[in-house]
Amino acid sequence: MLTPEQIKDAVVAALEDIKGFDISVLDVQNMTSLTSYMVVCSGNSNRQTKALADNVYEKLKEKGVEPRGIEGEKDGEWVLVDLGDVIVHIMLPATRAYYNLEQLWTEGETRRTSSKAA
Repeated sequence: MLTPEQIKDAVVAALEDIKGFDISVLDVQNMTSLTSYMVVCSGNSNRQTKALADNVYEKLKEKGVEPRGIEGEKDGEWVLVDLGDVIVHIMLPATRAYYNLEQLWTEGETRRTSSKAA
């Protein structure tokens, strides 16, 4: 059984594998009982956001984490992967700018791991 921190690290690695960019990790453990971490990532196209979500799903499943589900794959503007302890939001840059999840969770500890576009 992986810890929430190990799941978060595996998610970031899976996103980096497929050139996800502008990855932010928000520690929301003290703000909500729904999850421990939110990971927000950008993709260059609807196709890439879907591929990023699929890679996260597969890589975590290989590690024994049973994903609860994926939402938003149909149009790919915003794809959410629910891993329980970690919720992953993969968005097109315009969608991400519009919803600005990092701003909504400003009390969460934000750590940027990558700022380069692929």
